[in-house]
Amino acid sequence: MSGGHTYKTLNRAVGKALHHYNMISDGDRIAVGLSGGKDSLTLMWILNERLPRIPISYELFAIHIDSGFPLVTDADSGNKRKSVSLESYSEKMGYHIRTEHTDYGVLAHSSENRENPCFLCSRLRRKRLFEIADELGCNKLALGHHKDDIIETLFLNMCYAGEISTMVPYQSFFEDKFTIIRPLAFADEAVIRRFARTRNFPNFVNTCPSANVSKRQEIKMLLKQLYRSNKKIRGNIFRAMSHVKPEYLLK
Repeated sequence: MSGGHTYKTLNRAVGKALHHYNMISDGDRIAVGLSGGKDSLTLMWILNERLPRIPISYELFAIHIDSGFPLVTDADSGNKRKSVSLESYSEKMGYHIRTEHTDYGVLAHSSENRENPCFLCSRLRRKRLFEIADELGCNKLALGHHKDDIIETLFLNMCYAGEISTMVPYQSFFEDKFTIIRPLAFADEAVIRRFARTRNFPNFVNTCPSANVSKRQEIKMLLKQLYRSNKKIRGNIFRAMSHVKPEYLLK
């Protein structure tokens, strides 16, 4: 798939999600969770790129929560790119970014924590994202979760929480005063990965010790095996989440 085709596919998916859920309104102040991964970099880029060509105006504010395990640029990515920080990259792109340094990741992996380290770290980072977004006067928080994340969360909750639920593309909090939006909700991870390569995004590496050994990673590998057996399975699972028949579930 060419770079232009990849962009069109991604832009179509984002446009569909924005329209379907009416995610963004004129005058919105949107905080964007910028982790440094391909998903959040893609989200920030495309929301910024859309601004000059759409009939509404909104402001973007990137927020990076440093969990105590710093991001590093992969020097072995093959393109001999000079090492950059997320802050310097954001400055180059013209993004407003605020970096919050915390010890959430270190705390989550310490002996003091009896919970799943990923669960605690995620909960603490999400809480701080809300707080900073509020400080910045934002009414929305955009996160880079895509279609595959939503499917994986469904299986995670079924297997490890004993419930049928997932993250949703549009979710209001505090009596509709604040909203989480996921503009990449209809985009496949593979398309985002190709797009990130065509844009030559910096390859920031997450140095968290649980980055590649989490329960989510286990679910991802399980689903990958299913997808290999039938190319329609991914789409069928995603559609099934909006075609629920409660009368055929246990009560």
